[in-house]
Amino acid sequence: MQKRRLGRTDLTVPQICLGTMTWGEQNTEADAHRQMDFALDRGVNFLDAAELYPIPPKPETQGRTEEMIGTWMKARGNRGAMIVASKVVGRTAMTWFRDGRPARVTRDDVHHAIEGSLKRLQTDHIDLYQLHFPERIVPWGSNPTRIGKWPLERAADETPIGEIVAIFDDLVKAGKIRHFGLSNESAWGVMRFVGESERQNATRVISLQNAYNLVNRTFEVNLAEVCGREDVGLLAYSPLAQGYLTGKYDHGARPPGSRSALFNRGQRYETPNAAQVQLEYNNLARSFGMDPALFANAFVCSRPFVSSNIIGATTMAQLDLALSSASVVWTDEMEKAVDAIHQRNGNPCP
Repeated sequence: MQKRRLGRTDLTVPQICLGTMTWGEQNTEADAHRQMDFALDRGVNFLDAAELYPIPPKPETQGRTEEMIGTWMKARGNRGAMIVASKVVGRTAMTWFRDGRPARVTRDDVHHAIEGSLKRLQTDHIDLYQLHFPERIVPWGSNPTRIGKWPLERAADETPIGEIVAIFDDLVKAGKIRHFGLSNESAWGVMRFVGESERQNATRVISLQNAYNLVNRTFEVNLAEVCGREDVGLLAYSPLAQGYLTGKYDHGARPPGSRSALFNRGQRYETPNAAQVQLEYNNLARSFGMDPALFANAFVCSRPFVSSNIIGATTMAQLDLALSSASVVWTDEMEKAVDAIHQRNGNPCP
């Protein structure tokens, strides 16, 4: 498994990161432990979690994913070999994260979150602690293809980015986290965080976790330039577009037990024209003699600006296929064919 340096640090991460958001909902603790054992045997020692997980977010399941990682690391005695990433929620109306009130990114809220995550993970530090989504009011994912409402809405109690940088810097100094990252952030947001870190001589953002896949390449070009020049590594999530790039939803199919059938949370990938474009990419994969899921993951792994591809699986067969994508040789012919589809259709699922 190829390793890549993350940001301006001495931390190297495998080309693939094991995502965990189904653990505690679609997967049991035994399933989660099997997945981690299997991934580690294949060279993946990088786990990505969140205080919000599993998905869909619910008060009765919140935190289960981190708990499963904690019991596994304790049972295996391998904390020192693992790179553990987790996330604190941004501004949200969901009340179960902060004892019955909406969550924000304030000093008290972040300290409440980190202590809960450390306890569930059964560790004294988190290697990469990420802001799951912004404190300010922005569209989900922060990179829409249209601006929408203008002027931009601002909350009266918005926490300034400089203050957020100071909060995370204090966590680094206290030894509770090693590094700080962002998620679902825009080019403006990343640049502001970098600028504030430099102004305060504080801990620097080393990573950005944003959706990136064949039907959502919005990381290119503005974010790619910011991250490339500022040495912020992309941790790409949703490489399979919530399963729509596996082929299982082609022609409107909704297999029993699939995430779309269970939770009806696929609206991001059900936009006008999305189904036709997804089918075109899936058929392209088949024309190369490849499973669509393998092809879609291989595309993400092949990007030079991706520090790690965050895969997810509910079955061991899915996990095996996803891990195999790291060894696929991405050809010029594949690149040209993918770019031709993208040129015609752009990013239907931002």
